[in-house]
Amino acid sequence: MSTWQFTDPPNVATFTTLQVMKGNKPILFVTHDAEDGSWQFLTGELLDVADVMIVGLAQMVGHDATLIELANLPMGWRASRKYKGADWQRAASSSA
Repeated sequence: MSTWQFTDPPNVATFTTLQVMKGNKPILFVTHDAEDGSWQFLTGELLDVADVMIVGLAQMVGHDATLIELANLPMGWRASRKYKGADWQRAASSSA
């Protein structure tokens, strides 16, 4: 990482799962929450709260360098892809 492209600092806490960090499941769904600006890096599958991990943003980018492509994802938006290596598709998150 030559220059940090996110507006959030590298050590900002993000949410992911054990399956992403330890189980080699790909990140297929990302949210940048409107309420508090938090990031979630998920598999797109149903998850068990017991599997949630909190890790730094730089650690996530180190785990999957394609996340750099989402550095400018606005708060309140999400991005998804069908498989690792596919293009990210962005959309505004629907409010409930």
